[in-house]
Amino acid sequence: MLGPIFYREATVVPKRPKTFLIRGVYVLSLFLLLCTGYLVLDGSRSLATSGDAARFGGWMFTLMAPLQLLVLASLAAVGAASSVAQEKDRRTLILLLLTRLSGFEVVVGKLTATLLSPMTMLLCALPLFLTLPLLGGVSPQQVIGVFVVTAATILLAGSIGTVIGMWREKTFQAIALTVLCLLMYVGSGEIVAESFPALPEAMVLALSPPRALFAAASPMASLSSETALGVTLFVTATLILSCVVLAIGVWKVRVWNPSREVRLRAPEPETSDDLHTDVAPTSWKARSPRRVWDNPILWREIRTWAYGRKVVVIRVAFVLFFLLIAAVLQSQLQSGVAMEPGGRIGRALPSATLPLAALGVVSLVLVNALAVNSVTGERDGLALDLLLVTDLSPGEFVFGKLLGVLYVGKEMIVLPLVLVAYLTFHGVMTVENMCYMIFGALTLYLFVTMLGIHSGLNYVAGRTAILASLGTVFFLCVGIAICMTIMVSFRGAFQRQLAPFLVMILGGGAALFASLGWRNPSSAIFYASFGLPLVTFYAITQFLLQLDHLYVFFALLVGYVFTTAAMMVPALSEFDVSLERDRGVAGEDA
Repeated sequence: MLGPIFYREATVVPKRPKTFLIRGVYVLSLFLLLCTGYLVLDGSRSLATSGDAARFGGWMFTLMAPLQLLVLASLAAVGAASSVAQEKDRRTLILLLLTRLSGFEVVVGKLTATLLSPMTMLLCALPLFLTLPLLGGVSPQQVIGVFVVTAATILLAGSIGTVIGMWREKTFQAIALTVLCLLMYVGSGEIVAESFPALPEAMVLALSPPRALFAAASPMASLSSETALGVTLFVTATLILSCVVLAIGVWKVRVWNPSREVRLRAPEPETSDDLHTDVAPTSWKARSPRRVWDNPILWREIRTWAYGRKVVVIRVAFVLFFLLIAAVLQSQLQSGVAMEPGGRIGRALPSATLPLAALGVVSLVLVNALAVNSVTGERDGLALDLLLVTDLSPGEFVFGKLLGVLYVGKEMIVLPLVLVAYLTFHGVMTVENMCYMIFGALTLYLFVTMLGIHSGLNYVAGRTAILASLGTVFFLCVGIAICMTIMVSFRGAFQRQLAPFLVMILGGGAALFASLGWRNPSSAIFYASFGLPLVTFYAITQFLLQLDHLYVFFALLVGYVFTTAAMMVPALSEFDVSLERDRGVAGEDA
């Protein structure tokens, strides 16, 4: 029904051991999070009565539901965009379009094949979520409503990622535009909800995925007809929007592909006489050769359109997102709520820092995606093999890619720092804290850039490298948010909270070591993988306890600089590139 692309993927996926490993690790992570919350709450409060158990079940449900939506929607969007972009980089999408496959079979087939992983992970987590009603405080109807909203959001995120991947010709362009489009979609819904308070609740819920999710997770979903109507309208509107996006992709897939870069040809001679002469036609004007720098990798990154000309569109989209965040901060400053606590996760944080943190996380993700694509693009374009046989040194390649990525993504790095200075000017933070934040942010940008290059060199499949690198950044960001939420929500009895948090952090360190050092493990990678979560945990506790922020900055500086060096030093010593093409690794995502 969905075509041979989906049929092939559905036949091959169950034969891969990593399919079941990913599902098991996902459900196990949610279960460990549930156990950690239980140990923390039991250590600070008593769970002797049924009311305490009901409150615990309801609180964990409100924590795990948005976390699952964020994880699976991100996986669907980035996975869909990178899957299609990888087909383009390997020139296999053109071969698919030369067959008798219809546009529906190509577009919808790629979408459904990509959604196999997040949708099955969602189904695997359903039994775990259905244990929460046994504690009380959560009804099965709330669980089903949350899963329906999550499934609709996953479908929309995958549809946008697939169609943008069909449209854009570069992997970074596809991933960055997908992320920015989803953020603008969520942000526009929130803006409409805040700008028009007179709108009916059902209409507001239909426009905002976060609001629809929290409404479905609320007990009012089964008690209030307007809330239930709003959740139903959101699911319906999301399905309709997904169908519209897919219809555009089906209609334009053979118009967009092959892309303009593939269709470009040399200009034809002006007259027929030029065909019989040895003189070049007048339209072929001689051009003086451009001077290449001593480091040709860095010259190509900075002086050419290495990531496509449409990277300007991504810069414009990020500037629009920056202006949106700046408008929110300005409204908070004018209303006087900038210094107020920012909700449960930000009881110790000024409210104005939360939009800034969102902008910073998005910029880190985009810079990391750009760094991964700088290497995977060379590999998929069969240029990395040629670079390895030239006289380029490993240092020229690594520093060329590193500095080139930082230059191309300069807008994504500078604009968040501008907002930091703006908040300091208005007294939200001190000059000392501004310096800590700026230098700490530069350290994180250097870390995510080196992480992307490291993943691109160590993973054969481009899609696997992208997901592994972005997953590491996502784990650090989301892990920090979860730790902050639990620690702030359950204050007191910190010595009892320490043991479950150490177990959770050590599990994260094992996951980091599997991601960073799975092919060539080293002692430095081992210490960095297990030390980085501990350093981050220490920095969080110091920050929440309102102690000297110099300790926070110094801990992050030492931890992330050491991890960056652990990835950089082996790459500078020799070309340590994974080229396992004869083992069938590259054929998994073909």
